[in-house]
Amino acid sequence: MTAPVKARLFVAADLAASLAVDLPADQAHYLRNVLRLAAGDAVALFNGRDGEFRAAIAQADKKACRLQVGEQLRPFRASSDLWLCFAPIRQGRIEMIVEKATELGAGRLQPVLTRRSQVTRVNTERLAAHAREAAEQCERLDLPAMAEAISLEKLLADWPAGRRLLFCQERSDAPALLAAVQALPQDVPLGILTGPEGGFAPEEMAAIARLPQALPVSLGPLILRAETAAIAALAIVQAVRQN
Repeated sequence: MTAPVKARLFVAADLAASLAVDLPADQAHYLRNVLRLAAGDAVALFNGRDGEFRAAIAQADKKACRLQVGEQLRPFRASSDLWLCFAPIRQGRIEMIVEKATELGAGRLQPVLTRRSQVTRVNTERLAAHAREAAEQCERLDLPAMAEAISLEKLLADWPAGRRLLFCQERSDAPALLAAVQALPQDVPLGILTGPEGGFAPEEMAAIARLPQALPVSLGPLILRAETAAIAALAIVQAVRQN
């Protein structure tokens, strides 16, 4: 009988049957001391390009943790190309955005600094670690790209010509996000932009409106918290695009 998989890890190494993978110290500690796994236990590995593979722990001691790669469990399949552009918010809540966006299949996470942003320094390395943990848990086969924070001005100046920007606008008569996404061709690349606590400044809203690719949309009559808006918008878009 095949041993049950007891953990799932993202690794940077190439994956193929018969290869050996040496884990870094943090992952070795997690398997050995947190999960209490030992030689012979099975884990699943993925690296964002080769698919998912079963592996067995060949060595697990204080010096090293080596895995022997076995058969492929799933071929690689990329998550969606959907971008989430969001204003940074305080610690604890920004991690929620990253975690849930990863679970919902976002392809790129882009922090955007605005006039009313209360957080101006973003630890993208820490957020990338949260994204990795979320990907391990939700069984996606890749990680979202975690971009460095940029200003709203730079985001708009560099926005790709062929990608629509769904601008979540509070207190407006903009069309509902669901209807707006349903009206767009399925193959048009999309990005979502959500604002900070307190919303965008008037001059920022005007600048967004001048972007030809921008499409104002509404998430309903209620004023949502920043993390709620980001998660709700992703869920709506993915519900349309993944059907």
